[in-house]
Amino acid sequence: MSFAPSVSSAAGAVAPAAAVAERVRDRLRDERIDPAREPERAAQLARAEVRRHNDFALARGLAVVEDEAACVRDVLATVSGYGPLQRYIDDPTVEELWINAPDRIFIARDGIAERLPLSLSESAVRDLVERMLHATGRRVDLSQPFVDASLPDGSRLHVVIPDITRRHWSVNLRKFLPAYRDLDRLVAAEAITPSGARMLRGAMARGSSILVSGATHAGKTTLLGALIAACPPEHRIVTVEETFELSVDRPDIAALQGRQPSLEGTGEVSLRRLVKEALRMRPDRLVIGEVRDAEALDLLLALNTGVPGAATIHANSAREALAKLAALPLLAGRNIDGAFVLPTVASCVDLVVHCEKDESGRRRVAEIVEPTGVEGGAVVARTVYRSEPR
Repeated sequence: MSFAPSVSSAAGAVAPAAAVAERVRDRLRDERIDPAREPERAAQLARAEVRRHNDFALARGLAVVEDEAACVRDVLATVSGYGPLQRYIDDPTVEELWINAPDRIFIARDGIAERLPLSLSESAVRDLVERMLHATGRRVDLSQPFVDASLPDGSRLHVVIPDITRRHWSVNLRKFLPAYRDLDRLVAAEAITPSGARMLRGAMARGSSILVSGATHAGKTTLLGALIAACPPEHRIVTVEETFELSVDRPDIAALQGRQPSLEGTGEVSLRRLVKEALRMRPDRLVIGEVRDAEALDLLLALNTGVPGAATIHANSAREALAKLAALPLLAGRNIDGAFVLPTVASCVDLVVHCEKDESGRRRVAEIVEPTGVEGGAVVARTVYRSEPR
């Protein structure tokens, strides 16, 4: 195969990198090298092709690559990573990235959003999404215009395509940063006080069932992961999620996720089914990533049999979380009796931990409440922890 870079002296630094990336992609294909499995070999090819390009360009008076190391990084991001987004995905300070349109791309650091000076093409956005979904076994198309997927690094990908969106593909990539995966690190980040962390650590050691509540982006999943990390090491944990988000390194943990239906509409695995299967796996603690539907009934039934649990739920306060957990089981069918649900919530949930994000983007545990019983057709609770004002 001949080598003839499609560049000109006016093309700038982008065209050489694109030409080199195409050449590296061809060589990887010809030599049957998977850059994800053989990153060093892919890097060697990229360095060789960058030097080859410069030799050719110098001889022809064309644009050369001034920063070879940076070009190699860009080429590898193009052929094996996520192109111009890779640097932000690799940045440990970036917690979330989203695309509203090819020229409207944002990231969040410390809860604060900022727009990137970056513009892609429509086809580039689609190519990035396809590459992200390649290893997940999930799809997005006209018959399935939404997709939730867990990427190999543990990040969660959510995509919506037209005509559900007005015009452009909507892409959201939420990262789960390792800096906050235990209670001690949350204390260091001032997300909770040492006394609050001791309370939660003791509750997990005793086998208490804990519900983590809060709004979107309030830090619920991060706190749930820290609570799992606080469990005694000999405990067997079984986690149930619609899409893998929890990333906990423990000696005895089994992680289950749901499955979308096939093109024929078969093969779907729901959270309700996963909760029932999880109870057959000898859990010392059952963890549900998020309770939002009728699986709340299966969670309560599990807690009522003595299996400690932990879960997150969207709510504006800890007490509203209790009311919501008491209402969601009614979605399971008309034969569900509120006279069973209310006292079960009051007796089986030991603590509700409410998370908040303030205007500065700071996330914190705002309150912890303990259910005390049922009065006037509602679960009542007393506050056992409240965050200290800054």
